[in-house]
Amino acid sequence: TPVQIKEFGAVNKIDFSPVPPYNYAVTASSRIHIYGRYSQEPIKTFSRFKDAAYCATYRDDGNLLVAGSEEGSIRLFDVSGKAPLRQFDGHTKAVHVVGFLSDKYRIFSGGDDYSSNLWDIPSATEIVSYSEHTDYVRCGCASKVNADVFVTGSYDHTVKLFDARTKSSVLTIEHGQPVESVLLFPSGGLLVSAGGRYVKVWDVLKGGQLLVSLKNHHKTVTCLCLNSSGQRLLSGSLDRHVKIYSTTSYKVVHSFNYATSILSLALSPEDETIVVGMTNGVLNVKHRKPEERKEKSQKRRQPAYRTYVKGRTYMPKQEDFCVSKPVKRVLRKYDKLLKSFQSSKALDAVLEPPIRLYTPEVTVAVMQELHRRGTLRSALAGRDEKQINLLLTFVARRVIEPRFTPVLVTVADMITDIYQPVVGQSAIVDRQFLRLQEAIGKEIDYQEELLEVLGMMDTLFATFTKKRATYLEENKSNGLTETIEMNI
Repeated sequence: TPVQIKEFGAVNKIDFSPVPPYNYAVTASSRIHIYGRYSQEPIKTFSRFKDAAYCATYRDDGNLLVAGSEEGSIRLFDVSGKAPLRQFDGHTKAVHVVGFLSDKYRIFSGGDDYSSNLWDIPSATEIVSYSEHTDYVRCGCASKVNADVFVTGSYDHTVKLFDARTKSSVLTIEHGQPVESVLLFPSGGLLVSAGGRYVKVWDVLKGGQLLVSLKNHHKTVTCLCLNSSGQRLLSGSLDRHVKIYSTTSYKVVHSFNYATSILSLALSPEDETIVVGMTNGVLNVKHRKPEERKEKSQKRRQPAYRTYVKGRTYMPKQEDFCVSKPVKRVLRKYDKLLKSFQSSKALDAVLEPPIRLYTPEVTVAVMQELHRRGTLRSALAGRDEKQINLLLTFVARRVIEPRFTPVLVTVADMITDIYQPVVGQSAIVDRQFLRLQEAIGKEIDYQEELLEVLGMMDTLFATFTKKRATYLEENKSNGLTETIEMNI
């Protein structure tokens, strides 16, 4: 069950300490709270900010914490202290992104004054300032492979890669929407950018070639995160969802749903805890269930052989009576689903090959039951191309069987009504509709021919009856006596 913690304002950044016990820093409003992994109250608070604080980030050794602010200054804190160790002034507007380079002695920052700066920690001085972006710089990250490389993303729709040894950016990538979050893979070869509804993966070593563009969210993607092994990519969005992608196929393998729009998310270094910050100031903390350790149970001593054969040879006496054990009736899968009113799943269950091919009467019976309940239309609706194809194949094959015809004609009518607007969009479905039409057309022709034959036979039977009556009348003599003799 997730833990809900209320903060003072929208949570703009969550960052886990890279060293045990893996505390995490939460930046919201004008404060930075540090929480223990299982604590619901902050174990430490940094509140020396006049206005909003942004982007509190840990150093790789977990001893220092750096944060930007609305007034444009950057503060460096010792995790064990309270007052800032250093203050870096140089930005003229709010600083929304700060972080440490992997050499641990330099800090990069990006602000609303369109500049990206590099700072020296020991001397608290500015090393270099880049003013290449043309809009707010709102996200960034540093390379773990090269201590001189860092990346910034801006609302001017670009992502720029900087090298501290050069005086200008070494790579510019056009994302296409205002960039909300950037992320470098641990290898440093791949870059992920998020902005608008898109999450895009770029190959840095090929000069920023686009590898894949993911559009699985309905609103702006605000934050990105990788798991410890780099096999899962997480994205949070204003559409209240966190999507988890496999980094081998870039398919969505899992999704979390939250109460309000998501601004930030973080995953603990052991992938045991996921923390999500929302616009309403709520912090949602989920822990992975601990794996249950299977204790080695001592092997129970089996009863002796004589226990099993006891009473085998007993002969019942006259006064004995047999007590029968009630047999528990096991319901089939479709019966359980019908019992729990899951119409669509019940229909899916009886369209499985073993039932559909070998016991079609079960499939038709379930359809009839759904029709009786009035839920057949909803069970048939909302299906994809493959499922419609399966349904139409079954109906076209079995509708001509007299025992199934009344039910399957109703099913065919409903399918036609529901999916008429999408006719022409799928060649497979169109082909099945034509097959159904052809099967019904042939059956109507057979019925017409049978009616003709039935009419002929009726005529013949009528003729035979008439002739027989005439024959009897001709042989009729002496009234009742003759008839009795004939009957004998």
